[in-house]
Amino acid sequence: MKLIDNLLTRFGYRKGPAFIRAYSGAKTGRLVSDWGTAATSANKEIREGVKSLRARARDLERNNDYVRRYLASLENNVLGSTGIKLQAKATDASGNFDSVANGMVERAWADWGKAANCTVTGRHTWLDVQRLALRSVARDGAVLIRKVRNWDNPFRFTLQVVEIDHLDVEYTAKLGTGNTVRMGVETDKWERPVAYHLLTNHTGDEYLGKPTARERVPADEILQPFIAERPHQVTGVPWVASVMYRLNMLQKYEEAEITSARISSCKMGFYTKSEASEGYQGESDAAGNLVSNAEPGQFEELPVGVDFKAFDPQHPSTAYGDFVKSTLRGIAAGLNVSYTSLANDLEGVNYSSIRAGLLEEREQWKSTQVWFIDHVVNPIFHEWLEYALLSGSINLPAAKVDKFARVEWKPRRWQWVDPLKDTNANILAVQNGFKSRRSIIAEAGGDVEDTFSEIAADGDLAEAKGIAFEKDPPTIDPAED
Repeated sequence: MKLIDNLLTRFGYRKGPAFIRAYSGAKTGRLVSDWGTAATSANKEIREGVKSLRARARDLERNNDYVRRYLASLENNVLGSTGIKLQAKATDASGNFDSVANGMVERAWADWGKAANCTVTGRHTWLDVQRLALRSVARDGAVLIRKVRNWDNPFRFTLQVVEIDHLDVEYTAKLGTGNTVRMGVETDKWERPVAYHLLTNHTGDEYLGKPTARERVPADEILQPFIAERPHQVTGVPWVASVMYRLNMLQKYEEAEITSARISSCKMGFYTKSEASEGYQGESDAAGNLVSNAEPGQFEELPVGVDFKAFDPQHPSTAYGDFVKSTLRGIAAGLNVSYTSLANDLEGVNYSSIRAGLLEEREQWKSTQVWFIDHVVNPIFHEWLEYALLSGSINLPAAKVDKFARVEWKPRRWQWVDPLKDTNANILAVQNGFKSRRSIIAEAGGDVEDTFSEIAADGDLAEAKGIAFEKDPPTIDPAED
């Protein structure tokens, strides 16, 4: 062994250090020199790019078909056509549902949700507010909802939806009180929001001039829903942030391909001539360029020495469709939606593949629904209920606010992919004790009490009319399904 080592040393080979296991993602060198390694805080990264991100996300919303599709799909799947619905669940001393009180709360909530009561502008219903809030958070990263108390309406409570641009992200300071302001959000030593510093007018309203005044609004008046991806984060970024560069490049590529295809379909060309040429005697355009218009079935004799060279670009190429599809798959992954939903492309899908994709995507929508209820719907409802009871618009004792605050929210649910197969599967699950009727009804967005009440009412009406219906579902043989 020593002899071999001596020979290796003589020919220039030296022992290297022992092999060290490490993360390949931490490598340094020429190939990764443009890969950032600086460890900066979440707020620093957001502050340096948030204005550009929001401006570009809004441009994509206005001009990019896929972003418009994503935002519309987000609203349709998270909120549906009716928004997050309220189901009051107050119980009496015996543990039974207090149907009278629950009905009063639900009716009052519906009345407050009308445009005349819901917002300070009188232009937006509660469903409008939900849509504005959800779209704003997805597009801008966050939104501000101001709770306005003692408003002149029967409930003494209303809302003001404020675009996140009013939050002064340029304002960062350490205050004499010990509080810290980061991007307009004032927090205490535990980083709990204490106040929000808002510009009195939007930075983009040029006719109002550059904002010079700033208002400090206590945190208990403001909701700022956003999804935090790192601790200590005080505001959010657009949900399309990771894909907007690719979306913009894809849009430009499609534009270039469409332009090239249009040019290609024109079958243009150029006339060339030799020194001995008599010259082309044709029409000229306004700039003095010689031109010739071609018509179907027309042939033209060229002068001696004049030749024609065709300009025939071949676009789009045969790889165009596959390339766009591959790019959109990456964009869909970044948006946490399925490719088929984003691109509206059902080519080649079958029942199994579309079911798997839809179920995965619906779990994402459910997660967003839970987040939206926790950070927007519930806080607004609880404060509204308190003022509605104190104002007397709900004729129930305000001291029992905790009792009447027991509610269940009913977000949008979806139809089955294959109703016959899914219905039979649920019947089998109930018959074998794997599922309850309650859970199946809840999965469809219904309420078991309401459903059973409706079934009972249907039965009473049918009996009064002399109509008989089968009460229990038939037994399903799995072998026959």
